[in-house]
Amino acid sequence: MSTRSGVRTALVFPGQGAQKAGMGRAWRDTASWPLAAEISEHTGVDVGELLLTADDDTLRRTDLAQLAVFAYQVVVHRETVAAAGLPGEVAAYAGHSLGEYTALYAAGALPLAGAARLVAARGRAMRRSAERTPGTMAAVVRLDAGTVDELTGRVRAEGPQVWVANINAPGNLVVSGTAEGVDRLAALAADSGGKVLRLAVGGAFHSPLMAAAADELRTALAAVEFAPAHTPVVANVDATPHHGGERWRDRELAQLTSPVRWEESVRALADELGCTRFVELGPGRQLTGMIRRIAADAATVPVESPAALTAATTPQAP
Repeated sequence: MSTRSGVRTALVFPGQGAQKAGMGRAWRDTASWPLAAEISEHTGVDVGELLLTADDDTLRRTDLAQLAVFAYQVVVHRETVAAAGLPGEVAAYAGHSLGEYTALYAAGALPLAGAARLVAARGRAMRRSAERTPGTMAAVVRLDAGTVDELTGRVRAEGPQVWVANINAPGNLVVSGTAEGVDRLAALAADSGGKVLRLAVGGAFHSPLMAAAADELRTALAAVEFAPAHTPVVANVDATPHHGGERWRDRELAQLTSPVRWEESVRALADELGCTRFVELGPGRQLTGMIRRIAADAATVPVESPAALTAATTPQAP
């Protein structure tokens, strides 16, 4: 796909963890803000309140955090599109974990109502699954992906449960499992020159401990229609571009219990799809930092406020 500017742009969306109190205030007076009320109608949750007045403790709750981040991204996406007609400039989309649902909506694979209901159902399912099967996550530094994969396998062979959950960028990995499994991995990592940093999360996401959430989400996915054709979206589970909706139900179920292959996804966007500019639509720069470590020659544009729209809608070759 060629773009009018000659620059192939990827729109990318961060996931849970990007949220922060008051993140919607900068967008409250934009023409796209009414989308927050529309999402509230589809989900039965006041997302306007989540975006404007909810505190950090409220936004740490898995189901509320996911819906808030999704609603924020939908508003920002619509405002970005309105600013410069970006669909004609976008070659592909991708989202990290939860962000994949916004990517599917933005790419035309899901209608807003369907995407919003799925995000609400996903958040509830993940929260309930974590309550039934407690777990945690941790970042691993100073070790490569192969070493971490080997060490988590050694831990599981001993009995405790821990798996690689996010392969974000070179030197940026996250593991997921029981507290015992993460503790045992920390000891092995230290012996290998690495370090494990525990994360403040509500469960062992992207691991087999989320199997109950996948069972619950299956019903919600069956009620939603995916478009038969859409702009390519690079999936977390296989780091491959997909432009049809027939298998997204299976991918989203697998995503709950499988690693997020973000580093490979960025390489697919850059190398396979030829994207030379990455626009991150989220309340921070979580993905921008990762992308700069993966595709160093690409231009990166985080859209954190309406003031950043000029950079997002004025492509420049990297």
